[in-house]
Amino acid sequence: MVGDKARGEMNAFQRNESKETLFTFISAGDDPPKGDFPVQKKSPKLCGSNYPLSIAFIVVNEFCERFSYYGMRAVLTLYFLSFFHWDENLSTAVYHAFSALCYFTPVIGAIMADSWLGKYKTIIYLSIVYVVGHLIKSVGAIPSLGNQAVHVILSMVGLFLIALGTGGIKPCVSAFGGDQFEEEHTSERNKFFSIFYLSINAGSLISTFVTPVLRGDVKCFGEDCYALAFGVPAALMVLALVVFIAGSGLYRKTPPQGNVLLEVCKCIGFAIKNRLKNRSPQIPKRDHWLDWASEKYSKQLIGEVKMVTRVLFLFIPLPMFWALFDQQGSRWTLQATKMNADFGIYVLQPDQMQFLNPLLILVFIPIFDLGLYPLINMCKFNFTPIRKMATGMILAGMAFGLAAVVEVKINENDMPRLVPEESLIRVLNLAKNPVRVTIQDQDLFQQPVEAFQNPVEYSKLILNGEEQSLRFTLQHQGLSLDFNYTVKEKSVYSLIVFEADGSLSSRLITDLEAKPENGLAAVRFINGLSEDVNLTIDNKQFIAVQKNYSASEYSLLERDRYNNGKCITEMGEFTLELGLLDFGASYTIVITNVSGGAVKTWKSEDIKSNNVHMAWQLPQYLLISAGEVMFSITGLAFSYSQSPASMKSVLQAGWLLTVAVGNTLVLVVAQAAPMAQWAEFVLFTVLLFAVCIIFSIMGYFYVSVDPEDLEEKEEKRETSSRGNMISLVTKKTKL
Repeated sequence: MVGDKARGEMNAFQRNESKETLFTFISAGDDPPKGDFPVQKKSPKLCGSNYPLSIAFIVVNEFCERFSYYGMRAVLTLYFLSFFHWDENLSTAVYHAFSALCYFTPVIGAIMADSWLGKYKTIIYLSIVYVVGHLIKSVGAIPSLGNQAVHVILSMVGLFLIALGTGGIKPCVSAFGGDQFEEEHTSERNKFFSIFYLSINAGSLISTFVTPVLRGDVKCFGEDCYALAFGVPAALMVLALVVFIAGSGLYRKTPPQGNVLLEVCKCIGFAIKNRLKNRSPQIPKRDHWLDWASEKYSKQLIGEVKMVTRVLFLFIPLPMFWALFDQQGSRWTLQATKMNADFGIYVLQPDQMQFLNPLLILVFIPIFDLGLYPLINMCKFNFTPIRKMATGMILAGMAFGLAAVVEVKINENDMPRLVPEESLIRVLNLAKNPVRVTIQDQDLFQQPVEAFQNPVEYSKLILNGEEQSLRFTLQHQGLSLDFNYTVKEKSVYSLIVFEADGSLSSRLITDLEAKPENGLAAVRFINGLSEDVNLTIDNKQFIAVQKNYSASEYSLLERDRYNNGKCITEMGEFTLELGLLDFGASYTIVITNVSGGAVKTWKSEDIKSNNVHMAWQLPQYLLISAGEVMFSITGLAFSYSQSPASMKSVLQAGWLLTVAVGNTLVLVVAQAAPMAQWAEFVLFTVLLFAVCIIFSIMGYFYVSVDPEDLEEKEEKRETSSRGNMISLVTKKTKL
């Protein structure tokens, strides 16, 4: 089959870069470019082979550039969330706006290269823009440089320049590499593209694993080092530019030859305009709406545009797949921040999970090409390209269904949702004996609260307004004491009961209303000593807590075991052991006494730690990566097989635009219809399944063609027509 043959010709290293394959724009006409150009010289060869030495510089350039792009993008969502303190919806929207822009700008780069500057100069100029964007982005991540408005402005300017740079050079670099080979070295050129895409995957795989480590494991300015996480990709992009320029004397540089995409757009625009001008019933109808361009454009161009529009029509449902696929860097990363990342021998950063996609793609491509597809063919099942793409959509939808299930399990461990005229409360009994607590107009705490009893969960307070003054009655050893506190709606409280001056006393303190973000642990201290204390945790956190059961503010710490803390009192310096502070948990630690050179503490878990392991994301990554192999690589090969040679670049532009539109859809959903995360995952699952049905119906009625056969038939038809015309003219002359 034509589609399967084309797919087989796709090299084995196209992962999500199958969105970024050859974007070679071919001249729209047959006329040679105007002006005098030097004769192309032959480049020196690598080790006596037929491989030009210049391709080494291009491959290294591509590796560094892809490391730069994917490394920066891997930490982008958490940068918005943690550094700018934006909410999840806004962080997701800006992330996908940037991703969409990166796939709109290749059209600009292609037009610049083919109509104006040529590929070499376009790569140089836009790489400089790219580097400047990276540098501005890195500077904007330095906390001490200005206020948040300055950081946001610098970051947005940097991202815009990065999008212009990475998108602009995307259609040029691979095509420029192909230009380095002589026409007779076709097999070497094909192997070059395999090496080229291997460099893409290597850069993506390494960067998505390394840059989250630079962000999370390295600390600068007292927090996650985003300046370093963006600075290293910036340095790689500088290196990419230097390497590319270093090979300048070796390159074969072809002049700009005109842009077929512009010609196609002009042809379509003229056909529509001409049809609207000739709406009179007296004017004869034409077989196809594009035939209205025949007054200005050749039949060959019109015929080729007809073939392209048939395939572009099939592209209409495709953006929904990319809407799901590209959420690996946004929604799935945010989901990972709420999970347990301890794999025993290694603690994974939440944004590191993205490295699974390029890794799995490299594993799946040979498995599918050498194992799955041949096995299906042996079963006599006609697994057409359309069916493969539809299967890829189904797998991606299933991946989001699994993501919804995981999200529901995560939510089971969350704090109860706060609503108007309600609050949450619990009791911490720090006295020596059980205490019965009664709250005015509330039916809570039926049993006495034991001394140092760790509360299982919070209890709900029902209020009669936005705030209410309530009487708390404490019964202890036959005595009853009343305390009045004002409770506000949608708040979380702990009532601390303790002994002071031989009698019971209490304090009402405010607790966290939600889990700490980004997998951090929150901890606060209650000082049960009769003197003030100064606490040092991990040689970084310095906390002063006043005496007589005063409570500190919450401090956020990385997940770790903290057994080397220090507690400084008037009596001296003592060891402070906190034990494990786990992912997403909140703790209250009560300092009870000092004994044996160490501080004695009691730890209460206010909010439970993340109990869903990050490994549960593996099935959804497996499914969406398998879906990408079936959808993306097959889709590109199929569309290439259905278009004439001069129009393949137009289909590449259309393919990249489907990625851009898909990211735009996520942006719209995140901002226009905010909902519970599990519900959003279900929504995208349903939408993709619905689009899959529509695409399958469209594919059922699509008739595959061989462009070469159509071109041959068209040539024969034109030859026959010319022959008839000559015959008629001859007869007329004889008459």
